[in-house]
Amino acid sequence: MKYQCCTRCVMDTSDTEITFDEQGVCNHCRQFDEVTQKKWFPNEEGSRLWGEFLKEIKAAGQGQEYDCIIGLSGGVDSSYLAIKAHEWGLRPLVMHVDAGWNSELAVANIEAIVKHCGYDLHTHVVDWEDMRDLHLAYLRAGVSNQDVAQDHAFFAGLYHFATKNGIRYVLSGGNLATESIFPASWHGSAMDAINLKAIHKKYGERKLNSYQTISFFEYYVWYPFVKKMRVLRPLNYMPYHKEQALKELEATVGYKPYPRKHGESVFTKWFQNNYLPVKFGMDKRRPHLSSLIVSGQMTRDEALHKLEEPLYEASELENDIRYLCKKLRISRDEFDGFMNVKIQDYSEFPNWDGYYKRVRSAKRLLAKIIGRDIKISY
Repeated sequence: MKYQCCTRCVMDTSDTEITFDEQGVCNHCRQFDEVTQKKWFPNEEGSRLWGEFLKEIKAAGQGQEYDCIIGLSGGVDSSYLAIKAHEWGLRPLVMHVDAGWNSELAVANIEAIVKHCGYDLHTHVVDWEDMRDLHLAYLRAGVSNQDVAQDHAFFAGLYHFATKNGIRYVLSGGNLATESIFPASWHGSAMDAINLKAIHKKYGERKLNSYQTISFFEYYVWYPFVKKMRVLRPLNYMPYHKEQALKELEATVGYKPYPRKHGESVFTKWFQNNYLPVKFGMDKRRPHLSSLIVSGQMTRDEALHKLEEPLYEASELENDIRYLCKKLRISRDEFDGFMNVKIQDYSEFPNWDGYYKRVRSAKRLLAKIIGRDIKISY
């Protein structure tokens, strides 16, 4: 199938909701220019704003062992944030959620960062039988986002642990410089516990023993407004350049880069580089590279050249598939069956989208009453 591609970035009609103006520029680029860019401060203003946040974090943490918490996956973004927090004089508790797919390189990178910064590391190991049953349920469901089981476990574990231990500030490596563009049509929110439970109820084979979820009420009301938990994204307040960050990590802690994006997780690497493009025609390099284009880190020609590179080398893919089959305890025939199962959209299952729309409506009404915007995330 031939896709129409944006003339400015590299997003194309694999996003079924994409639109183009008369110059062929897509809605994602216009959204960045008109809305997203106003939330990005890679300048002196960002330095000033982040300086104020630092004072706030340190003041709130006085007399406590930790003043914030950082979720560390071993990827470049969270790793760079961890060494910056050390330079800022923060006292974070570093948390890692082990969902069973860590590469050896990811473990080594995490250890190097923690040792260099002198951080305390709390590792939450997700029950493997829970993870396995969720993975298989999602594969049977034939939905696009196969990473929900890992992603939800990571954020639920992080937020629950933070509030349980009285840590109000969660520092996230999420950033607009490299993640400002993503098509909403590709999948729903990984934080949607209603959707996760519905898919597992229909396609799972066993009751989940200890898998933690976070409810809509907890995520949007209890934690931010009652527990006063704040999620901050410091990389949005500095000129964050991924290649430069990687070089700094290599020089500072001996960080070793992954051969492929999301190489810290074997499952995520396979899901993004094989499952999505083969089964759904979705190449997650496109939103990532498009984000780099609009943030000025890459030209469109450079991005197009990157897209010509193979997503997987044949031998590497075969090795990863064998590993997946062994770890999930399925045969190669079962694996092939999952690749051919009927595609379903997440919205065909119960989800929290209706609740979210009502929250957004209430937010707009309240903003009108008090005369200022109220931030919520999704």
